[in-house]
Amino acid sequence: MTTQRFSTVACSVFAGLLLVLCPVSSPSQQPAKPASDAITRPEVVGFSSDRLERLHKLMQTAVDQQQVAGVVTILARHGKIVDYRTYGQRDIATAAPTSKDTIFRDYSMTKPVTGVAMMILYEQGKWLPSDPIAKFIPEFAHLKVFAGLDANGKMILVDPDHQPTMRELMSHTAGFTYGFFGDTPVDKMYRDAKLLESKNLKEFIDKLAGIPLTYQPGKGWTYSVSMDIEGYIVEKLTGKPLPVFMHDEIFAPLGMKDAGFYVPQNKLSRFATLYWGDAKGGLTTTPVGRLPMTNYFAEPTMPSGGGGMVSTAEDYYRFAQMLGNGGELNGKRILAPSSVKLMGSNHVPAELLTGQYGIGLQTLRPGFGYGYNCAVVFDPAEANLPDGKGTFFWDGAAGTWFWVDPTNDIVFVGMIQRMFGGPTPTNLEYLSRSVVYQALVDPRK
Repeated sequence: MTTQRFSTVACSVFAGLLLVLCPVSSPSQQPAKPASDAITRPEVVGFSSDRLERLHKLMQTAVDQQQVAGVVTILARHGKIVDYRTYGQRDIATAAPTSKDTIFRDYSMTKPVTGVAMMILYEQGKWLPSDPIAKFIPEFAHLKVFAGLDANGKMILVDPDHQPTMRELMSHTAGFTYGFFGDTPVDKMYRDAKLLESKNLKEFIDKLAGIPLTYQPGKGWTYSVSMDIEGYIVEKLTGKPLPVFMHDEIFAPLGMKDAGFYVPQNKLSRFATLYWGDAKGGLTTTPVGRLPMTNYFAEPTMPSGGGGMVSTAEDYYRFAQMLGNGGELNGKRILAPSSVKLMGSNHVPAELLTGQYGIGLQTLRPGFGYGYNCAVVFDPAEANLPDGKGTFFWDGAAGTWFWVDPTNDIVFVGMIQRMFGGPTPTNLEYLSRSVVYQALVDPRK
């Protein structure tokens, strides 16, 4: 069955505009010093300061054209931050500037963090990629597979060819979906069940157990609630709520001081306003589309491993740099290098990498696949990308993005807060790649 993609309106948010890239100086572009790391001169690690002005121009133009309200970007090589800047405003109405401590909704950039939580448990011998999901969630032992409609419009359900596995769960090939991107009968069942509005993860699992898979496990790729299922598995295997486990095993060791699943009252003044594109080409705070809106103002009773996190750009940089370092940051080891490599390797069968499947900006194709909770560029030339081989990454519904390039030893984090809908904005995620790599003039350093 073909994966249901975003609606045209949703996808349009990510479509690119061609920009003239040239050096610029603007008072609203504010260099920001990281809290604990000095800025390294770009030339020390092979970048050109002059050419990095194109990155600054790209971000500033997006702000000036009201494509986004504000931006924070962090670029590092060999573990050294070489560019860390803020642009625009975190709230237009109050003219509050974007700052290095602005807190953002990570949405689906939560997925790689949940992936690391799962890999921590993998290293403890608590699961294997070949394990059936039902080993940890018995409620899934009798899942059916949607096989079309009969003459009376009734769903045809069949048994799965095999029980969906943990590998398939973590690579979006198990047969689950999200509900709000597609319009199949199964998607409608997801929406009717209000899965992501469940009072807790157990209720979420119980509802999901009564809904069929959208295709035979391993025979398709659909962006899905898989990482929310993983969050439940983390809770079952550890006996801790997902946010507590992440805090204890990831956030605290890495010094991610503002990362969490809600914004406490004493930090709300730093929380970026969420925007959508309006019909006039500007920005609005009026929601557009049917994505469920998360309440980040109180501790969630159903923490979402697929999209529930908040963080600053620097928080997420610490997480991404840990992955770039092979699982360690500042003497705190979270994962072994082999586990990071396993997570950042493609696990989608070649027969599915045809351009038929994808979500938002990401299209699975030759050279471009999906690992455990993140996309993977395993053949950059084939994928037509400038990244180094083995680059892994993901993005979020409000426009946040990051990538880790182990070949060139580059880590990049970009944070904005603009949701789907409205006129086509600048494609910052992929244009940032082009302007970063054109500035890497001496990769041997």
